[in-house]
Amino acid sequence: MTLTPKYCRVLLKVSGETLAGPQKFGLDPATMKTIAREIKGVADLKVQVGVVVGGGNIFRGLAASEQGMDRAVADYMGMLATVINSLALQDALEKQDVPTRVMSAIAMHEVAEPYIRRRAVRHLEKGRVVIFGAGTGSPYFTTDTAGALRATEIGAEAILKGTKVAGIYDRDPEQDPQAVLLKKLTYFDILEKGLRVMDSTAVTMSMEQHIPIIVFKLLEPGNMMKVVLGQDVGTIVESRG
Repeated sequence: MTLTPKYCRVLLKVSGETLAGPQKFGLDPATMKTIAREIKGVADLKVQVGVVVGGGNIFRGLAASEQGMDRAVADYMGMLATVINSLALQDALEKQDVPTRVMSAIAMHEVAEPYIRRRAVRHLEKGRVVIFGAGTGSPYFTTDTAGALRATEIGAEAILKGTKVAGIYDRDPEQDPQAVLLKKLTYFDILEKGLRVMDSTAVTMSMEQHIPIIVFKLLEPGNMMKVVLGQDVGTIVESRG
């Protein structure tokens, strides 16, 4: 049976904490392998995949600034952490025979290509997974915002927010086992209720560009493919109606 994807070009947003796996810090090889397999399954369907990774498993700029470090310096350090994660994910993907390119918003020619939108789109068209490192390249912006920005620039049809839980809940499921999974929400629901999905800048940009955000459990085998096929997995955030 031929599988027909609902989305032909997507932007996957993965937090640094997810890459750390159960150890909470650094990179977990088993988790990296699982994520690479999920991306490979989608890439094998000829879906074009861009990826933005966070850096919280190595360094959190906001947390450091709250402890007295200059915010811009802390954010640049966080951007460098995302490049480390990008290179690690590239290695995991290429071990799965998935052609991959890392593009950095901060120039570091020896380890990554500079981010150029048209070149990124060309890589995607050639079937390469493109990992966008270093956030937006500017301090004071999160990697969530970088994900929404890159999704807009490459013309992604959806933002896939890979998390450790099944979707968006009415309260923290790790703190309250009675938390209820919310299957469909609007961008305004996220903003008005202050749900901790993506920051308000990222949600607003996605809303303005009419890019749906799908929040799902990334480490559940086959979940990413189900999302791309349009199956009922996780929580979808889109315009009302």
